[in-house]
Amino acid sequence: MFFKTVVIIVRFLFRILNGKTEIQNKEYIPKDTAFILAAPHRSLLDPIFISFGVYPHVFSSMAKQELFKGKFITWVLTHMNAFPVNRENPGPSALKKPVSILKEGKTNLLIFPTGSRHSAEIKGGTSSIARLANVPILPVVYQGPLTFKDLLKRKKATVRFGKPIYLPKEKRISREELAAYDELLGTTFRQLDQEIDPNFVYVAK
Repeated sequence: MFFKTVVIIVRFLFRILNGKTEIQNKEYIPKDTAFILAAPHRSLLDPIFISFGVYPHVFSSMAKQELFKGKFITWVLTHMNAFPVNRENPGPSALKKPVSILKEGKTNLLIFPTGSRHSAEIKGGTSSIARLANVPILPVVYQGPLTFKDLLKRKKATVRFGKPIYLPKEKRISREELAAYDELLGTTFRQLDQEIDPNFVYVAK
């Protein structure tokens, strides 16, 4: 309830500042199962605009453990379904926690396979979580303002979903096959970007 309320309020404020966000291919969002939202990480605004696109669905997300300092910020992050991850030494919990969340089925999961805003390289792990939790991966890209200052320029914001990626359930999947699914995400991100804007080039800020 807290998550949805925040999304409604922030969406209203962002519409005033930046105009209406265009949501494309929303019909691709799975209706009868939890899913992983996989997106390239380009801005601190990514999760916000993606939450507009996927609403009324909610999602959990990983956040670096350094953010969980102080009672207030920890309370906010926790109520926005974020959970801490040690990026330097992730350990087994980096898989166990998200898989548990997805199996519970109360929220979906947002993952940035590129990790850093300054990299386009796909890191492994998304397909492994999907396989262990037995859920599809929903690719999504965001193009638009990359900073809060950019919101005032009313640059068009677009969220575009791709077709869900379903991993096979009936057979074992090798590490090489899992890696191929992770690489497929990178290809899909590029395709979705081109479908929004054939001239799109991401420049990190």
